[in-house]
Amino acid sequence: MKSKGTERSTDLVVIGLGYVGLPLAQAAVKGGLSVAGLDVNQRVVADLNAGRSHVDDLSDAEVREMLALGFTATTDPEVLASAETIVICVPTPLPETQGPNLTAVSAAAGTIADHLRPGVLVVLESTTYPGTTEEVVQPLLEKSGLTAGRDFHLAFSPERVDPGNETWGIVNTPKVVGGLTPTCTKAAAAFYGRFIDAVHRASSPKEAEMAKLLENTYRHVNIALVNEMAVFCHDLGIDLWEAISLAKTKPFGYQAFYPGPGVGGHCIPIDPNYLSYKVRTLGYPFRFVELAGEINNRMPEYVVNRGMRVLNEDRKALAGARVVLLGVTYKPDIADERETPAASVARKLIAAGAELAYHDPYVSDWRVDGRPIERVADPSGAEGDLYILLTHHREYVDSKVKGCRPLLDTRGILDEEGVTRL
Repeated sequence: MKSKGTERSTDLVVIGLGYVGLPLAQAAVKGGLSVAGLDVNQRVVADLNAGRSHVDDLSDAEVREMLALGFTATTDPEVLASAETIVICVPTPLPETQGPNLTAVSAAAGTIADHLRPGVLVVLESTTYPGTTEEVVQPLLEKSGLTAGRDFHLAFSPERVDPGNETWGIVNTPKVVGGLTPTCTKAAAAFYGRFIDAVHRASSPKEAEMAKLLENTYRHVNIALVNEMAVFCHDLGIDLWEAISLAKTKPFGYQAFYPGPGVGGHCIPIDPNYLSYKVRTLGYPFRFVELAGEINNRMPEYVVNRGMRVLNEDRKALAGARVVLLGVTYKPDIADERETPAASVARKLIAAGAELAYHDPYVSDWRVDGRPIERVADPSGAEGDLYILLTHHREYVDSKVKGCRPLLDTRGILDEEGVTRL
């Protein structure tokens, strides 16, 4: 490995300052590293430099603390020239009819290549299919004229950010790293070890890439299992929520998963499809994942059908009924709407002729396919014919929706008169 020279002054440059990159930058700068952030979004950069946060997990005060510790955000790729380590945390969307979209990853790697110097550590954290680090990122970086594993270090480390989780964050969540060579792995482990409590080494980038997909595929298929159980347990007259509570009493061999209106966020509805995409390149389908996707994707329709039954019990039709959705984010107590199943539920309700409104303490403006949805300030005063609880925000758990009846609870948090659980 060639010498880094004496011009370096920044321990870390994070490319992509979203839900993954910004918390990583915060953890590193609080750990004593000099950190800069690079993002193509001028508004994001301006807000961060002014002390304003755009992600749920960091407050404005925490961003200001980062700035006080020396953090800066920029749109200028020249910042890469001073980096000891560069971590790529850009989005990797998965269009419905195509393979993974690695446009942002490729653009980041190409930009790094233009500024790459000997001795730098480059880490990909963006979730993708196994092989991306070596098949996509490495060739782009080597257009610099430098060779990975000899002139610079290259590794993959899966992000494990869980927005809204107050217990597990960047520092105390174990980190997995897999380098192109043992020396690359050692360099990556040493870097993350400066501000993360535990680091686990993988044999190569592929194992580290697969670990991320395995984690979320495991959740995906188990959620699909209980979602399918919810459908037939209702028809059999079985309280699945009680059955899950009983199963949880077993101290070994079981982990509880719960049904709901679908899956949301970037991880569960997206990540398993990266794995399925890679398996299809081998010439056969990944039937388990694809079946789980079918089950989870049909839950919004099942929710609407159950809502229709609740209305029918009051001798009302769904067409023309005023339906109020409670919670439209993909998980509780955050403002993140990525891949939220609430959007699919809303589309089906609108198509059925329902008059739609919503309440969410974290979302002041909500649109479905560009159509603005009426927001009610007080759900109890919304005068709905039907309420559907889609996201179990804390204030709903605390029974602040007592006046919302009849109510279809898709999260199983309420067991009260006038409430029907999914």
